[in-house]
Amino acid sequence: MPKVNSRATDSSEEASVTNQGAAGIDGESLAMFEADLSRNLYKLWNRMSSGSYFPLPVKQVQIAKKQGGVRNLRGAHSC
Repeated sequence: MPKVNSRATDSSEEASVTNQGAAGIDGESLAMFEADLSRNLYKLWNRMSSGSYFPLPVKQVQIAKKQGGVRNLRGAHSC
């Protein structure tokens, strides 16, 4: 199993903030995540390091096509 560097979780969170990331399917905003940032990053790093981290499903939105029908747009949530 590859080793997970805690700096990777820190830089990922910083990138989400810089990109003004939206809440994920779990509804947790970046502000909510940052309210207890150290604990949340440690928990994420610990789960990734131990192999017990399983990401939640992605958020899906259906977009209407000009020719009819719909297109599924999927995006991963922040943490």
